[in-house]
Amino acid sequence: MTHETERLRELVATELGRARDRTTLLTETVDDGDLSRQHSPLMSPLVWDLAHVGNQEELWLVRDVGGREPVRRDIDELYDAFKHARRDRVQLPLLDPREARRYVATVRDKVLDVLDHAPLEGTRLVERAFAFGMIVQHEQQHDETMLATHQLRTGTPVLSAPPPPAPAGRVTGEVLVPAGAFTMGTSTEPWALDNERPAHQVVLPAFHIDRAPVTNGEYLAFIDAGGYDDPRWWTTAGWDHRQAAGLVAPQHWVRDDAGWLVRRFGRVGPINPDEPVVHVCWFEAAAYAAWAGKRLPTEAEWEKAARWDPATGRSRRYPWGDESPGPEHANLGQSHLRPAETGAYPLGASPLGVHQLIGDVWEWTSSDFHPYPGFAPFPYREYSEVFFGPDYKVLRGGSFGTDRSAVRGTFRNWDYPIRRQIFSGFRLARDA
Repeated sequence: MTHETERLRELVATELGRARDRTTLLTETVDDGDLSRQHSPLMSPLVWDLAHVGNQEELWLVRDVGGREPVRRDIDELYDAFKHARRDRVQLPLLDPREARRYVATVRDKVLDVLDHAPLEGTRLVERAFAFGMIVQHEQQHDETMLATHQLRTGTPVLSAPPPPAPAGRVTGEVLVPAGAFTMGTSTEPWALDNERPAHQVVLPAFHIDRAPVTNGEYLAFIDAGGYDDPRWWTTAGWDHRQAAGLVAPQHWVRDDAGWLVRRFGRVGPINPDEPVVHVCWFEAAAYAAWAGKRLPTEAEWEKAARWDPATGRSRRYPWGDESPGPEHANLGQSHLRPAETGAYPLGASPLGVHQLIGDVWEWTSSDFHPYPGFAPFPYREYSEVFFGPDYKVLRGGSFGTDRSAVRGTFRNWDYPIRRQIFSGFRLARDA
């Protein structure tokens, strides 16, 4: 065994452990009743997510990579996300919390044994531990989903975290991104998922992009100006949805005699005007952009602003360089249960001076979710291919609830334009 392979095994074991520690925190801080309850029809019961991450781990690592006998073949259909809509999962004969915990622990024991013995080369599925990295990201993605469920639950607050760092200085204004080609996507990132591939050249005209995401204070000006009552700023579909859903402010904003407050994980407090606005849908983001005389960036514009280095002409892994995110770079991994004020991560800025592109809030783009030229589904069509088309809008950059293993400069997220239970915000762009 080479030293490099041994280091890769250690990395995988560490990342699997970090993901499971987070899953445990999110599922042990509530009682079994809360774990089994459906807190919103948009979300699964937490106990479904718990057993689902174990089931995916069993399918891919125990059975496929390890070639081992199934642990619980009888539950495969229960935890197949394509078989049952989220709103219906609470009615299924799910494993109870005790059974679910025992199941995921048994699967993890077998996975660690597979990791000790599996060659991390020879097939695309195991090359550079891809399948293990896929499962790490899958669990962390469900952890972020479970964090969103915690935001929707009612009752006594159960999660806590220190506040994010104070800003080093205010970040305002916009930057000019010059016209020209850049490399979008990746063909080299070992754990990149199929929709991030392959790397390809994209030529863009010059454009301006905001140095920071839109803040609560800026969004409040849109509300105060009657932005929710003026159809001029909304797309036709957006105005129809705004009326049908009764939208008047970002989700979790509540109004009292003194003004607007925000509810976060069971606690209600004042709105910080310097934090990025969060829990807005694409239609709200697009309406604000129209009111402000700008637009949402395209997905390609967002990625060029985040990755392109004008000094070298190459695309970095992250805005700050190629090293993985540290706490000095970005607000990630549930370390803080809120976005940080703009300017809090100067070391995470891109070469052009664009801040907080990674972490804090997922950023809506104007782009529909489509494959890149040369796309090939891997290792299964259902990860990306079945979602391609005009129904979904692309989000970029991750949020305060996204783990560092599940976000990078090329990572693509997508959702319906009406969704706002996710930790979504936006920044603005305009033509040069």
